[in-house]
Amino acid sequence: MRFADAPVVESEEVRPGLVLDFDAAGRIVAVEILDASEHLSTGADLRHLTAA
Repeated sequence: MRFADAPVVESEEVRPGLVLDFDAAGRIVAVEILDASEHLSTGADLRHLTAA
């Protein structure tokens, strides 16, 4: 998920499979969930997720 258009200058894997991307000021600009489909319930589709 991307929160800002700022360039990513650093990334940190804070938990296995969860990566935070930071801009030059140290703000989080994106979150990456590696292998996200492996963490979804059976039948869930990433293309149709909505915000809670």
